[in-house]
Amino acid sequence: MKTYTFEASQSLFKRAVNVIPCGIYGHFSPAPLVPPTDYPFYVSKAKGSRFWDVDGNEFIDYMCAYGPMVLGYNFDAVDRAVREQYDLVNCATAPSPVMVELAEKLVDLVTVADWVFFAKNGGDVTGYALMVARTATGRKKIVMFKGGYHGVAPWCQAPGHHGVMDDDYRNTIWIDWNDFPAFERVVSENKGQIAGLISTPYHHPAFMDNALPADGFWQKVEKLCRQEGIVLIIDDVRCGFRLDMRGSNEYFGFKPDLVCFCKAIANGYPISALVGTDALKNDAAKVFYTGSYWFSAAPMRAAAATLDELAKIDGPKVMQRIGQKLIDGLCDLAKLYGYDMKATGVPSMPYLRITNDDSLMLHQDWCGECTRRGAYFTSHHNWFVSTAHTEEDVKQTLEIADEAFKVIKQKYGDQF
Repeated sequence: MKTYTFEASQSLFKRAVNVIPCGIYGHFSPAPLVPPTDYPFYVSKAKGSRFWDVDGNEFIDYMCAYGPMVLGYNFDAVDRAVREQYDLVNCATAPSPVMVELAEKLVDLVTVADWVFFAKNGGDVTGYALMVARTATGRKKIVMFKGGYHGVAPWCQAPGHHGVMDDDYRNTIWIDWNDFPAFERVVSENKGQIAGLISTPYHHPAFMDNALPADGFWQKVEKLCRQEGIVLIIDDVRCGFRLDMRGSNEYFGFKPDLVCFCKAIANGYPISALVGTDALKNDAAKVFYTGSYWFSAAPMRAAAATLDELAKIDGPKVMQRIGQKLIDGLCDLAKLYGYDMKATGVPSMPYLRITNDDSLMLHQDWCGECTRRGAYFTSHHNWFVSTAHTEEDVKQTLEIADEAFKVIKQKYGDQF
């Protein structure tokens, strides 16, 4: 089986570091790609479930642009709708009617939604959600779960990150995931001071096994929030429309006050949305929050087309089914080589880890060997499955994974 090399990617990156901080910054940075010599840094084209790098190598993509690709790259119906909208108007002095149409669509689709606010990035709407909660309650404090990710604004970065001051999180209270007694305790200790709790629908931190909510966890959290006037905010940026078209909270059986969407909402076009209950509509209207490109019509048209297609084919069900086939196949393969492959989270965005080596070095090596053969896996982050992934993709992926297991078995022997 051919193994890829990445000379053009490496050359381009050397040019980039001269003119761009880090060369490639943020979550696309090569730093988390271990070993970085096994990964492409630049993409030249993409279609369906695959992309091609600048060296001409083809990959079955299990990161899906870190989530936004949900129907497949260059999905015809979405791209066609966007081109039609561009022919009319995109960014102008006033909004396009598509803004109203998309808001109505989301209100009809998402169970808790009585209104919708549009922005561009997930961090835009998580930040806005906190402002709405504080406006509605007149309180300062926010509860978050340790390891949860809600964007790069200073308030949601962990202490010790560069550029983040102590004052940025002095009103933040961190507790452990699934620890309802801890939530009860901080509510009691901060009576009448907590504006909101913000969380992903299930716990999916980097470099860690993902964790579903314990039985009854969300129902108890919801009840306590209602009793204490605390705004319950769900960050559905990563999971949204991959678990349930009505909102991931429906998958777990509870009702939040605010839900943040982004990533999969528009198949790669830049848009995010905050939806909320009628009780918070007037408070949301009081908060001044805007951006130069937040009213752009083309991404809104992309979102409408994406949601229509996902609803038509029951996208979450499709992704869960193909994701389960991938997980089952990889776990069975690992056993043949004496390895334990642990899968956590949900099948449409699973986190997989070879447990034989706690340092993750073995797993990192295996992911790199898979990537060098055309199945793009990262070792530190949950993967993503799209509706474009097919059983043939899974079959080819398992052939690649089998070869990668042979390589690491030969390399490490019975060390693990």
